[in-house]
Amino acid sequence: MGDNLTTALTEDVSFIGSIDQGTTSTRFLIFNKDGEPVASHQIDINQIYPEPGWHEHDPVEIIESINTCIDGALKTFEQQGHSVKAIKAVGIANQRETTVVWDQKTGESLYNAIVWTDTRTQTLVRKLKDRLGADKLLDLCGLPLSTYPSVGKLLWLIDNEPKVAEAYEQGRLAFGTIDSWVVYKLNGGPKKNVFVTDPTNASRTMFMNIHTLQYDPRLLDFFRLNMSKLSLPKIVRSSHPTAFGSLVTGILSGVPIAGCLGDQSAALVGQKGFTPGRAKNTYGTGCFLLYNVGGKPVISTNGLLTTVAYDFDGNPQYALEGSIAVAGSSVKFLQTNFGFIESSAQISALAATVPDNGGCTFVTAFSGLFAPYWIDDARGTIFGITAFTQKGHIARATLEATCFQTKAILDSMQKDSGHALAELAVDGGMTNSDLCMQMQADLIGMPVERPKMVETTALGAAIAAGFAVGLWESFEQLKEVNTAGVTTFTPKITTEEKDKRFGRWQKAVDMCRGWAQ
Repeated sequence: MGDNLTTALTEDVSFIGSIDQGTTSTRFLIFNKDGEPVASHQIDINQIYPEPGWHEHDPVEIIESINTCIDGALKTFEQQGHSVKAIKAVGIANQRETTVVWDQKTGESLYNAIVWTDTRTQTLVRKLKDRLGADKLLDLCGLPLSTYPSVGKLLWLIDNEPKVAEAYEQGRLAFGTIDSWVVYKLNGGPKKNVFVTDPTNASRTMFMNIHTLQYDPRLLDFFRLNMSKLSLPKIVRSSHPTAFGSLVTGILSGVPIAGCLGDQSAALVGQKGFTPGRAKNTYGTGCFLLYNVGGKPVISTNGLLTTVAYDFDGNPQYALEGSIAVAGSSVKFLQTNFGFIESSAQISALAATVPDNGGCTFVTAFSGLFAPYWIDDARGTIFGITAFTQKGHIARATLEATCFQTKAILDSMQKDSGHALAELAVDGGMTNSDLCMQMQADLIGMPVERPKMVETTALGAAIAAGFAVGLWESFEQLKEVNTAGVTTFTPKITTEEKDKRFGRWQKAVDMCRGWAQ
């Protein structure tokens, strides 16, 4: 009797599953209606570096990692006494720009996924910049030509990989970002052929018109892609009860995939950035600052990207974005390449062994500098090393590099939007460092707010799915989600000191140009 009552009670409670497929790991989390994670499982994915500047993932491993994480989280969920039947839908947040190509007939990938950080397309990008019409692209799609978007990766694959070129010539080449690949495979591949994407991901390819949210023939013509030979995923709303299909295997077989957001848009949603003027900064492998600008896109004149924040109901919201290629990965660099620390969590303790950076400035341009600089030929450079320099100084300079780039982006956002932020909401792994967040508040001269529950990317994907199946019906219902335990860091240095430090950073950026030919 008691067991039956417990089952009945738990089945009346609704939960949402969330796949968070990131650059370095895959996670599956289960959230309750209050936006609290009740179970999760995470595993790292292999990073493949075939040549300097190249970065790849195994597309098959990505799918396997998702299934493993789902099984792991569900085991914990059931041990807590919950019923799997209480999970009403699954949402997806994914690394963006990372490019997958597969055979439309067999559903098999034709090459490793080329990751967003990959720089093998530098020469190709320079040639594209010289092509007639290159100056019109930003106004059409919101992105500048660089190694960052998906288009260069696809063009490189067609030009350099025989299997991809053959599939293209025979009209059976399917292209997608990670979200499309994951949705396609979780639905069973070619049998159901659920081949879709959402606007937040499609806006990172350079194929979608940022104003119409449809593929634009002018963009495809510029890149000389023959659409009779290439299949692109259908663009659907970020929150939809049926468009993304449903899982076909495992314990969650039959559960709908009802939401999909590129990871940075998901984090903005998870931080409840639903109104113009709200902004968040995610400190992950890279660092991504999104600023909600409302229902009309703002095309940047100061080195920022224009992207889709989310589209839940056919009334899309837009954001200005500043993208930093290297953030948490710079901490990992000190760990794996230099052996400074045994785990990323130790970076703060090492940096705290010294009172300042000892005159060191580290421009972490491992794959060039992204926003607002867009310097493809920059490379990682440390300035100011003397016989006095210790590991702690370099650790501090490493953390500061992300904070300085964030300030540069915020300055550009103020110029583009005409408004200065009052505070910055933050999330991601690096925000666990109180020292780093204090540095950030000092260097941007405004409060930094860190929620207690920092899994905002996964929460955003859950919110998208939850809206689609009616778990939430308005943004007002989310007002109190993840508000407990916010930590606020306030600036503690003078404006003069802040400007002095930033001036030294800008000098270092200017000096690091031109290292890569």
